[in-house]
Amino acid sequence: MIIDGKAIAAEVEEETRARIKELADRGIKPGLVTILVGENPASQIYVRIKHSACDRVGIRSENLNLPKDVSQEELLEAIRGLNKRDDVHGILLQLPLPEGLNPASAMATIDPIKDVDGFHPLNMGSLLAGAERLVPCTPKGIIHTLDRLGVNLEGSEVVIVGHSNVVGKPLAAMMLNRNATVQVCHVFTKDLAAHTRQAEILVVAAGVPGLIKKEMVRNGAYVFDVGTTKVGDKIVGDVDFEPVMEVAKGVTPVPGGVGPLTVSMLLSQTVTACEMQTEEK
Repeated sequence: MIIDGKAIAAEVEEETRARIKELADRGIKPGLVTILVGENPASQIYVRIKHSACDRVGIRSENLNLPKDVSQEELLEAIRGLNKRDDVHGILLQLPLPEGLNPASAMATIDPIKDVDGFHPLNMGSLLAGAERLVPCTPKGIIHTLDRLGVNLEGSEVVIVGHSNVVGKPLAAMMLNRNATVQVCHVFTKDLAAHTRQAEILVVAAGVPGLIKKEMVRNGAYVFDVGTTKVGDKIVGDVDFEPVMEVAKGVTPVPGGVGPLTVSMLLSQTVTACEMQTEEK
């Protein structure tokens, strides 16, 4: 089975539209602001994709484009200004930042209740404490998809390849919160295949094209390929897709798998942030 991220994302968007309609009945329109520093072409594409998705579901969105030579204090001041705006319910800082800027400091300046990317230390801490609030969107999309597929995570053997703050670490915490048994592998892991062959759920976010071969995958496993690398004129993942399809129960394609899920979770969390902020008043 190909796990169709586009189809699942479309369902999430439909549910998000219904939630936005309920807010509209109360005179509230969710608002998202992206912050793009400099003119990184890939970042510009990602920001456009996010704004297009906002348009589809009815989220008001704007982009704050800052010059690449902006100072750290100017960036932080811009974030503080957005924190104060009642019409801005979600703030997303597009990474990477130009050299010389501190992303951790910038992330920590975003109001935690507007942190729709889930990277603020308070939101990360809540995640680790088992009290999930706003969480990183890619792990949330994977968890949501497993729920849709009817997979019971309790006691499941989960192997995550890659221990980034964006995917690996938060996903491990989310899996543990659901009582899965979790292994996290990385570049220093000895005998990677010995670990991946144990996985009922295998998530690969290493950025190494074709890293996971058929013989490294357990029969009947669900495989989520988070990797995206440009090879020639193609975007490829970390999983050797066609051969792995022969043994896995389900595999996400690249593109069209985890990417759309991530964007749909951003939309959902923007609405969640709006609901949280308007409930508090």
